[in-house]
Amino acid sequence: MPNHLIHETSPYLLQHADNPVDWHPWNAATLQLARDLDKPILLSIGYSACHWCHVMAHESFEDEAVAALMNEHFINIKVDREERPDLDQIYQNAHQLLAQRGGGWPLTMFLSPDGTPFYSGTYFPKQARYNLPAFPALLQHVAQVFAANRKQLAEEGKQLVAALAYNQPQLGEGGFTLNAAPIRLALQQLSASFDEAHGGFGGAPKFLHPAELALLLRARDLRSQHIARHTLRQMANGGLYDQLGGGFCRYSVDARWDIPHFEKMLYDNGLLLGLYCDAWLSSGEPLFARVVQQTAGWVMREMQSEHGGYFSSLDADSEHEEGKYYVWQRNEIRALLSADEYALVAPFYGLDSAPNFENQTWHLRVTQPLNELAPKLHLSEEQALAGLAAAQAILFVAREQRIRPGRDEKILASWNGLMIAGMAKAARTFSREDWLRSAQQAMDFARDTLWQNGKLFATHKDGKTHLNAYLDDHAFLLNAALELLQTEFHSTDFKFALLLADALLERFEDWGNGGFFFTSHDHEALIQRNKTGQDNATPSGNGIAAQSLLRLSVLTGELRYAEAAEHCLKLFFPAMQQSASQFASLCVALDETLQPPSLLVLCGAEAEVWRTAVAAKYRPELMLIVLRGDETGLPLPLAKPRSENTSAWLCRGTVCLPPISGLDELLAELA
Repeated sequence: MPNHLIHETSPYLLQHADNPVDWHPWNAATLQLARDLDKPILLSIGYSACHWCHVMAHESFEDEAVAALMNEHFINIKVDREERPDLDQIYQNAHQLLAQRGGGWPLTMFLSPDGTPFYSGTYFPKQARYNLPAFPALLQHVAQVFAANRKQLAEEGKQLVAALAYNQPQLGEGGFTLNAAPIRLALQQLSASFDEAHGGFGGAPKFLHPAELALLLRARDLRSQHIARHTLRQMANGGLYDQLGGGFCRYSVDARWDIPHFEKMLYDNGLLLGLYCDAWLSSGEPLFARVVQQTAGWVMREMQSEHGGYFSSLDADSEHEEGKYYVWQRNEIRALLSADEYALVAPFYGLDSAPNFENQTWHLRVTQPLNELAPKLHLSEEQALAGLAAAQAILFVAREQRIRPGRDEKILASWNGLMIAGMAKAARTFSREDWLRSAQQAMDFARDTLWQNGKLFATHKDGKTHLNAYLDDHAFLLNAALELLQTEFHSTDFKFALLLADALLERFEDWGNGGFFFTSHDHEALIQRNKTGQDNATPSGNGIAAQSLLRLSVLTGELRYAEAAEHCLKLFFPAMQQSASQFASLCVALDETLQPPSLLVLCGAEAEVWRTAVAAKYRPELMLIVLRGDETGLPLPLAKPRSENTSAWLCRGTVCLPPISGLDELLAELA
């Protein structure tokens, strides 16, 4: 018999609907049941593409004996961290305090009936190994401790909740002025932790750090540019990147980017699309353009629903084996390719070296640059590039015949915002109408489906739109709308941006202290209400909210948007002065507060030609809007008089220049 998850829409929850564990979703009725029965809660948080979540499920949650222990002693709640990032944030923070180490997924929390945690861990094996206790023995021990130590656990719970509150940002004493010191400090800290050989920051496991790379690219100094470009190069040449199909995996298990954790997440790839566009604009390196082209192709081919929205992720596993879809036997590749093709591919992807993955298999990564390899094979670089493309096409077609990893078809507002922004920037950078259509269809889906009766919802699947939207949903979609408007201006997107911004201020802003809560003012009451400025796998909602509100203020002339962004920065500024590199997206907002973005409005018959010329260089400080001339109801910064000839209106901060009527004059002014 299925358990209580059978009526959920999350693929992750539905994966557990037939477990013998009596799983419940997180809701008011389940929490009341725990209080009524006075039983502790076993809270398990994961997501559908998570390899170790699958391992723990197969070992323990599908086992009748383990399930019997769980059902006897606990009210068991399963949560999809992608649907409920509010719960994930709170209990990851609590785990760090309880265990004194970082968390991850699966997250295993033991809670008192009121939701206060008293013990935590991540993955637990069914039999003791990895220096971890056996999960069945742990269940019995935790149940005994809870029964015997209620008073002590209650007191410790109060202390934990107080510690969680203490760790929230506190408004410092007034009188200070925002300055660029945190930006300089962030660049210094990132430089100090940079892996000079392999790119990225720190050692294994190695994560993507997109917010930090975006800050480095903006900095323009040679050291920052080197750090960002070298990292993006190494990532693109490594096994982290799908060399045949495009798209990046979530992180590398080693310091060299060789072997990834094979799940592919929408949010990573949306952020990286924009980064590789910026890297190409600032350098002209063909590798960066190829990554954008392949990744955008993967997004449209595998991650977009027929209704327009983007799906969430691809699983790490296929046929119950991590990476099986992506790895190769050497003889399998040799049999598919001609002798000349194999002679090129083998040294390029390291097939002439020892296997780099499990079971004597190879996961493809670039081991010799093509410009070094081509002369050894008596080929021109153009011949080598054409031969490689032909071989990749053959291997891709062969791989398509394999059993695919599972796809999580939830459509999340926040992650769609990140991908819409990435696809819109890619379309603008490379003049691709198909990429623009893809981004516009996803934005139309968000506006028509996720926005209902003046309110944004977080997720949609199987015809059901639900769950109160979070700060990230509003901020990321607002940023996406601004990227789309700079690619192709539509009044519907502009009006939606205003709706999102006003909802963000009304429902999330801390009017007294500044900044934005992760949950709205009418959200379910939990043991903590987070307000975080640090970037993680995704940029902080506060950072993107501040950036987007500043840019919207430039477009509209509405000072209240810029004032909310400045109040946010003042709240986090004391923390930014200490550990600035953790606040990279807020550092970008700080940079744009100290030097507001310029606004360039183009209108006329040659406006698109002018746009292409202006957009050929990396200008992160410039917002560029092209108008047809028939728009109505525009705010003053955009309301320009019609003209038969193409004209440009350029404003820097509070200073606007006279209309510019020649492209050469405009380019000279921008230079």
